[in-house]
Amino acid sequence: MKDTHDLELIREYPVKVARLWAAVTRPEEVAQWFGTEGMRMEICEMDLTRTGPWVCVMVGKDSGDRFKVSGQVTHVRPPQADDTGSVGFTWGWHDDNDNRGAESHVTFAVAPTETGARLTLTHRQLDTLEASQSHGRGWLSTLNKLDRMLA
Repeated sequence: MKDTHDLELIREYPVKVARLWAAVTRPEEVAQWFGTEGMRMEICEMDLTRTGPWVCVMVGKDSGDRFKVSGQVTHVRPPQADDTGSVGFTWGWHDDNDNRGAESHVTFAVAPTETGARLTLTHRQLDTLEASQSHGRGWLSTLNKLDRMLA
C-alpha cells in the first residue's frame, strides 16, 4: 500500500454554527472565499449542500495561469440544533490537457465552541509530502479569505 499524507487545519470564528455551515457549503458563499489569495474564480460550481460533482477554475490575477480542480461531494451531514456537521468531497487537479490527477479527500467539519464555531479542515490521502505541504499553504491562504468574510 502506498504511503499518503494528511493535513488538518482548525479555525475558530465568532459566529454561530449555522452561519459557519452556510459559509462553507452554500455555493454563493463558497464562491466568495474559495481559492488562494492572488487568484480569481473563473468558474466555481461548488454546491456543498448536496452530493454530486463540483468543479472550480482559478486564474492567477497577475500571471493569468489557470488551475482547474474537481471532484465529487461524497457526504453532507448538516449540523442539527447547533451541533456538529460535516461535508466531504474528493479533490483532483487537472493538467493542461484537462486530465484529472491523483485523487485525495477533503472534509469540512463544523462544531460549536463556547465563543462561536470551529471549522476543522482535513485533507487526506495526498500522494506526496510535497503535495501535502503545497496544499497546506494553499488552504492557509484560502482560509485567510474565509477569516475576512466572517470577521
